[in-house]
Amino acid sequence: MLDDANVIKQRDPGDALAVAAAEWQQLQLVTEVLDGDHDGRSVNKVVVAGMGGSALAALLAKAWLEQQLSIPFEVVREYELPTYVDEATLVICSSYSGNTEETLATLEQAKGLGAQVSVIAAGGKLIEQAAAEAIARVQIPAGLQPRMAVLFNLKALAALLGHFGIIGQDLQHEVAAHAEWLRDETDQWLPAVTTDKNQAKQLALLAVGKTGVFYGGRLTGPVAYKWHISWNENAKNVSWWNVYPETNHNEFIGWASHPVEKPFAVFDLKSSFEHPRILKRFEVTDKLLSGKRPKATPILLQGDTPLAQLLWGSILADFVSIYLAILNGVDPTPVELVEKFKAEMVK
Repeated sequence: MLDDANVIKQRDPGDALAVAAAEWQQLQLVTEVLDGDHDGRSVNKVVVAGMGGSALAALLAKAWLEQQLSIPFEVVREYELPTYVDEATLVICSSYSGNTEETLATLEQAKGLGAQVSVIAAGGKLIEQAAAEAIARVQIPAGLQPRMAVLFNLKALAALLGHFGIIGQDLQHEVAAHAEWLRDETDQWLPAVTTDKNQAKQLALLAVGKTGVFYGGRLTGPVAYKWHISWNENAKNVSWWNVYPETNHNEFIGWASHPVEKPFAVFDLKSSFEHPRILKRFEVTDKLLSGKRPKATPILLQGDTPLAQLLWGSILADFVSIYLAILNGVDPTPVELVEKFKAEMVK
């Protein structure tokens, strides 16, 4: 089925596969910080407020920059900012649509607390307010589903972190430097590449009719979360995710008993840059749970830097989940239930 161009065209009318195929280009976005004047205050902590794909970009950045940052970096996915936010905090409010109510709420709080505030959005109320109040902002291209615009968001986030002196120019350039390599990697997952040579199609076939379970480590946790997002929104297929070592302290035991039949597809997202004890946990867990859960399928993230591997794994997540949507007979692009939920919330 996945090698039949007619079936793919019929079941992917919005051409989500073409969007995934072009994601590497998002890293080449020329970012401009508008209304970027600031008072040069010292910033000793960073908070990124966002939901879903917008939060994901910040989680990827946190994993990427963990060894470079000398100040706290927190990602907030709710209505309220931490109580420690003050004048020495950079708060980046990120929402692809620009209309996410949780993020709009944090913008008002950040202003009230006197924080250094900035915005990332493709439009909506967030951009309108930032423009009206001369708040530093990066406006990214519109027209995509937020989960498919994560790399736009990451590029904008790097630009703002550089603008406010949190990271240097070399790290900002590192994001774009991976674009052409990712283009070549992406070409291996395109619809024209047959299943016997296409890792993305092969992984999708392993998951048909099953609940996806994604495990990562300290570095790859955000990639596991990306697979979870894409599974739910692209494939309309429920999933869950977790990270090591925490998994071994609770969820690990949950596999040991009921239900006896476990219709799950388990995937381990591994990085060569991960802590060696984390890598051992993947192996020991699979050994001790043999016969109690499906054997995990390892996905070895490719790339010669941590950032390269995070980006590679994120794009692959979209390809695999879109192919799974095609196998599931659902359109991977719309998220109608989310739109209905938002409409109910404003009543």
